[in-house]
Amino acid sequence: MTSPRTAALVILLLLWGTASLFAQQPPRMVVEAPPGLEGTAAQLRAVNPSRLVSVMRLVGLTEPGPPVRVILAPEESTAAGIVPPWVSGYAVGEQGTIVLLPRRVPSYPDSSLQDLLSHEMAHVLIARAAGGHPLPRWFHEGMAMIAGLSWGFDDRSRLTLALLVDRPVSLADLDQRFAGGQSEVNRAYAIAGSFVRDLFDRYGQDVAARILQGVSRGLAFPDAFRAATGDSLAAAESSFWDRQTFWYRWVPVLTSSVTLWMIVTLLALWAIKRRRERDAALRRMWDLEDERLRLAAVAAPVEVSEVPRKDEAGEWVN
Repeated sequence: MTSPRTAALVILLLLWGTASLFAQQPPRMVVEAPPGLEGTAAQLRAVNPSRLVSVMRLVGLTEPGPPVRVILAPEESTAAGIVPPWVSGYAVGEQGTIVLLPRRVPSYPDSSLQDLLSHEMAHVLIARAAGGHPLPRWFHEGMAMIAGLSWGFDDRSRLTLALLVDRPVSLADLDQRFAGGQSEVNRAYAIAGSFVRDLFDRYGQDVAARILQGVSRGLAFPDAFRAATGDSLAAAESSFWDRQTFWYRWVPVLTSSVTLWMIVTLLALWAIKRRRERDAALRRMWDLEDERLRLAAVAAPVEVSEVPRKDEAGEWVN
């Protein structure tokens, strides 16, 4: 027979589970699309809610807040014309509005429309988790890359290439890079995503939520960072760049798909070159053998078994 204490505990656990379930409801989206993009709008409305719940957990939100307006804009629209052609989406966090440009997907750093939605939804939820207080652009973009599942080997390769063509960039300067050209913006994304990923690895998977909680209480970002990690932002930045060693820089590049295809291509070209060299050597050997046989045939003596003679009638006989 179940004791009253056990029954009460079960009831409390059920109530806690029910409350957690309601607390983890995904953000509600209001998707707006012109007639030509209704099919795309239907895809977004069918996105697995768990993806958006994961973004909420990443930033430390238990309540999604008001509905998020998602606008699908065609290329000829004003919303598409106000951003560079390589930008596939953007968010206005304080207004809870997302603009997606489906004709431009995929575009780095996102590889699909669903990834792009998660990326831009992260911007809205980050702004809400921070209570509307200002945040560095690199933190916003690095977090959105993690939320959009768009950080991986290729991004580490991009980081390495960025370091090959440029010096290490301070976080203060990094924000300005996001206002540059496409290549500069791509390098800024790679560095921001790498740095934020490093924060998760060093300080735990809830580090971003702890930082955002501090900002929402009114702390300046550097103070919220120190409170959440125990380190100053400058110390974390210095440690990050100090750990960009040979192995960290080059192993991702050497194992990236681009590098592997380059290696396969070079091996194929080398094999073709070797095959042609062997064929040429074989042809030269055949030519020399033919020449040897020809010279041997010319120099060989003619064997005569019997000298012809004439008979008494003057006819040649053998």
